Amino acid sequence: MAYISKRDRKREKDRKIAARNRREIIAARLTRRDLMKAGLLTGAGYLILKKGLSARASTPRDDPQSPPTTPFVEPLPIPPIAQPVSSLNPVPMVNPNTAAGEGRTRPHQALNLFPPQKLYLVTQQEVLKSVHPELPLQRLWSFNGQVPGPTYHARYGEPVLVRNVNGLPLDNGGFGLPSVSTHLHNGHTPSESDGFPCDFFERGQFYDQHYPNVLAGFASTHPPNGDIRESMSTLWYHDHRVDHTAENVYKGLAGFYLLFNDFDTGDETTGFRLPSGEFDVPMIFTDRVFDEGTGQLFFDLGNLDGILGDKFLVNGRIQPFFEVKRRRYRFRWLDGGPSRFYQFHLTKASNPSQVNQFWQISNDGNLLPSPKLVNNIRISVAERADAIIDFSQFAAGTVVYLENRLEQDDGRGPTGDVLPAGQGDKVLKFIVTGDPVVDNSAAPTATTQYYQLPGTADAPRITRTFKFERGNGQWQINGKFFNCDDVRFRIQQNSVEKWILQNSSGGWQHPIHIHFEEFQILKINGANPAGVNIARKDVMRLEHNMQVEVYFRFRDFLGRYPMHCHNTIHEDHAMMLRWDIDTTGDNKTNP
Repeated sequence: MAYISKRDRKREKDRKIAARNRREIIAARLTRRDLMKAGLLTGAGYLILKKGLSARASTPRDDPQSPPTTPFVEPLPIPPIAQPVSSLNPVPMVNPNTAAGEGRTRPHQALNLFPPQKLYLVTQQEVLKSVHPELPLQRLWSFNGQVPGPTYHARYGEPVLVRNVNGLPLDNGGFGLPSVSTHLHNGHTPSESDGFPCDFFERGQFYDQHYPNVLAGFASTHPPNGDIRESMSTLWYHDHRVDHTAENVYKGLAGFYLLFNDFDTGDETTGFRLPSGEFDVPMIFTDRVFDEGTGQLFFDLGNLDGILGDKFLVNGRIQPFFEVKRRRYRFRWLDGGPSRFYQFHLTKASNPSQVNQFWQISNDGNLLPSPKLVNNIRISVAERADAIIDFSQFAAGTVVYLENRLEQDDGRGPTGDVLPAGQGDKVLKFIVTGDPVVDNSAAPTATTQYYQLPGTADAPRITRTFKFERGNGQWQINGKFFNCDDVRFRIQQNSVEKWILQNSSGGWQHPIHIHFEEFQILKINGANPAGVNIARKDVMRLEHNMQVEVYFRFRDFLGRYPMHCHNTIHEDHAMMLRWDIDTTGDNKTNP
């Protein structure tokens, strides 16, 4: 038997006690703010060691390690397409139906203007799911039993209403709060249906969310149908409950919402002729930690920098494989968080150093003006990128890995180093099968234009500056923490604004998400945007000491919306603010 020193035995004992106490703290459903108020959390974000209440030690090296798993033993799961129902009982109403148990508190702005043509009934519920055959079944939270949730196929001009029912258990199984607010990320959505973090509803309640699926500008700059240049394609939905977004999404509450129109049709024989059907594949990338003793999903409440997992999941499975035919595919890549950034490369197993190019056709939910030939794609949490990969360039039997080569040691953000080919994290294995098959999609080389950009010619009504920084052990915007009732500034409806986003937090990076409207980048550190940043976006990746100027049009709907860091650990610890759209606006330049 190998000799174990007294010091090592003590460290192992402390580690087990810390792991047990972490689970007890989380099961008690304490928030990070609760821990700080109780004096149990340091300004650096670490839980203080106390009798009966110890947690992680003072260095990240004591973070738990997941049990080993064999990669590439299961196929990539494809989330099912959400199916509508014929009716809902009770019937959806403009005003909140509180008597029937609806958690909504504000009337629908556009239910009568855009009556739903499809209805969906979704129950958020616990489910036992496998993420890998070598790990036990996990207690995950789902939409209709699916993790990730079902993929919505929606169309512009076809409004829908989704009734979310909170059927989550009181026993959270270790972490998570069964109180939810579902956000349609990147949706041009009325405020009451946006999934504002403070519009949460409890167990046993439901919430009717109305998605008009209408182009921006329908009531203002481009009546009556909106501006086709504002078309979106790859959206997603996820829990957004104030203080608990990271935990609830970590447990599984996320899925895709895809929008189609007369150009991006969902049929590769028409419109832009983008790959469709089985060749249009959504992928959500997440990284997770599993308890080394039990194999169960683990979440560390004491970590304020950001949580990094040592297991990489695609559509809810650890390192799956995907058999592809020798033709073009459209992949919709989403960084589902909570804190890791990715830089994806295609690495050929037989020749890792070979550079394999592919096409990027979108940045976030919006198609680029034209396809861009790239060697890699970098995304931070909540960013999306649609890629077209032509597997006809590879012989049958070729193995190609989707490899993340971006070095990141902790939740603060990437180090800036890109690892050599073959030395990164292989998150997905492509296996090229068979002979070439029919491909009715258009080659990206034949496409010169998707949508033109709306432009930035209209003068902004006001310029506002936002500093994303750290203070008092928490995350702040302009020196303040988030409060549901604190309206930091008011935007005049149908106006144009310029925002300056500044990363003032030292060694951290922040993916900043602004709800409701996309922006165009004017400047990055004083320089004009280039490449794939000549686009419309809803998440801005604020890297070290970066300043970005962005341009907005705010149209059509009124109400409250947030801006926040989408490193969900930062978001839950107060790096968020509320802003409202009304008919007058204000002139706060540093709100």
